[in-house]
Amino acid sequence: MVRTVDALVDQLAVMRGAAMKAGQVLSTIEFPGLDEDQTLYLQQRLSSLRDSVPPVGWERMRTVLADDWGRDPARVLETIDTEPAAAASIGEVYRARTREGRDVAVKVQYPGIAEAVESDMRNLRLLSPLLRQLMPGLDVKPLLAELRERIVEECDYELEASNHGRLARFWHGHPFVLVPAVDSELSRRRVLVTDWVDGLGFEAVTSEPDAMRDRYAEIVYRFFYGTALELGLALGDPHPGNYLLCPDGRVAFFDFGMVGRLPPDYLRREAIISRGVREGDQAAVMRGMRELGYLPGEPSEWDGELLLRYMAEISWWAYSEVPLRLGPADLWRGTEALREQEGRAHIEQLRRMTLPPEALLLRRMEALLFQTVATARASAPWGRLLRELLEGAEPVDELGRQHAAWLADRGR
Repeated sequence: MVRTVDALVDQLAVMRGAAMKAGQVLSTIEFPGLDEDQTLYLQQRLSSLRDSVPPVGWERMRTVLADDWGRDPARVLETIDTEPAAAASIGEVYRARTREGRDVAVKVQYPGIAEAVESDMRNLRLLSPLLRQLMPGLDVKPLLAELRERIVEECDYELEASNHGRLARFWHGHPFVLVPAVDSELSRRRVLVTDWVDGLGFEAVTSEPDAMRDRYAEIVYRFFYGTALELGLALGDPHPGNYLLCPDGRVAFFDFGMVGRLPPDYLRREAIISRGVREGDQAAVMRGMRELGYLPGEPSEWDGELLLRYMAEISWWAYSEVPLRLGPADLWRGTEALREQEGRAHIEQLRRMTLPPEALLLRRMEALLFQTVATARASAPWGRLLRELLEGAEPVDELGRQHAAWLADRGR
């Protein structure tokens, strides 16, 4: 299995720029047939691909701006800092000021990256045999097609501007969520301009007192699940570098290039599975997982009791009725006890599971959110919170009541 993982990462490593997003997405997928050591090794090797793009000098980035704007940036903006404020696998972000005096963030795509990604994505099918070894039941072709489409879309900043604008309009006026406005006049295919936001980054937040970290983590959860529920959008890159804690207590969110459109009521249908796990209803769990496409084949091929125990184990924290403080050690809390108890038959059953393409970014979203709150050592009554978000239960706290009041007011 180690050779399979190494071959997968080596294949991804020859891809350039945003194509490495494929490895980042796959690093957050649960491959249930792997043991804990194999899972850790896979995630560590895939995570090594993150943002491994050499820096690009300002003169080349200035050329992208000039080409897309049709004139030199000095004639468009009052000022622009030539040192990037942030950099990632697709482009860099610069702080600038418009001629109207607004401070803005200017995200500029690396020259030639879209063409490189398009080329690399055509070779993504080469990963199919390796993925089938990791998860034999995986329906690889539609999953890779979904991954290819989402990653190629991420190179289209005009599409990202549309996504960003939609979220900014929806969350406008929210008491604790801020999505900065898009400057549609200055945004182009390779340039995205939004209002500049000052705030604490994730590393700084992790050093704040418990109460601040807890509130921050809950807001992050509410934003991503709220967007999925209300707008039917799975935001596939909830990396902690993509949000800031503002001085007024709001959390600002940005980077909406990787977005999946969910089928109607998809998250509500998944809530049937979580409710079945909570209530120990294996028939409901089986039915829900089959309807959403996780269990191929005939119902008689699946052991509902084993599936129920597996789902409860991998989501152990999500059923806590009382506040539970997570920590970095919880990131690797696996299902070893269950594996040892049930033996090889259990592992083989899990390896026959598949991942519906429409759930790809949703599973990535959930995994990165769990990583974020665990790394931040945050506490919440996670089970009650997720029931509120997924099943429409009563608000668990003041943040929930503020959000419900905002939604009601927005509806009027």
